[in-house]
Amino acid sequence: MKTHQPPSALKLPFQFDKEKLENDLVTLLASNWKPHFNNRVYEGNWNSIALYAVDGDQSNIYANGNEELKETPLLNDIHYIKEVINQFKCRLISVRLLKLDIGAYIKPHRDYNLGYEDGNFRLHIPIATNPDVNFILDGQRIEMKIGECWYTNVNYVHSVSNEGKSDRVHLVIDCARNEWTDNIFFALAPKDSYSPKVEEDYSLDAMKGIINELKLMGTDGAADVIQDLRNKIKDLKE
Repeated sequence: MKTHQPPSALKLPFQFDKEKLENDLVTLLASNWKPHFNNRVYEGNWNSIALYAVDGDQSNIYANGNEELKETPLLNDIHYIKEVINQFKCRLISVRLLKLDIGAYIKPHRDYNLGYEDGNFRLHIPIATNPDVNFILDGQRIEMKIGECWYTNVNYVHSVSNEGKSDRVHLVIDCARNEWTDNIFFALAPKDSYSPKVEEDYSLDAMKGIINELKLMGTDGAADVIQDLRNKIKDLKE
């Protein structure tokens, strides 16, 4: 019996209030955002703050999944986003806001062991975005709108460029899989989709597919990402 490959992305059955999210964001923008620690994979400004952290420190966005998280003081002033987070009846691994500034881009990369088939998963809830944000996951462009909730299987190669005229801000939640989440995910894709692992070596054909998708954008940021991918292909062939 043939098993299904793990889905790269799923739109979950949640829709949050756009105006309330934006109102909370006004408060958060005055906070002390920190550059993302993985500075090798992006160009421009990609900043973050934690809403839950191991020590309750909003500047600490790193969590390994085995530590107990505490609310950061920011949640005292953003009641709706706190309500959004509480909708998810599962253990939280990390809860952050990630802001990708105008003109910034995140190069193609993978985050290993962070697909639903691994027992944990990543959710994106856009709070601020624009039509010229290009999120490419497994060779496909995914358009996420404010208030929507998306699962992204970041075991697959993904990249993001902000070619628009406004910053992009997402609430990003990493969660642990449980029975409550199984009921949601199994309604969206076959149960056996969440068993096999994504193969470690990402294929040349898949990288070429991502390049073709980026070519259609015709932007400077996309061109830079294309060059990075071509260099990876060259390294694999040598």
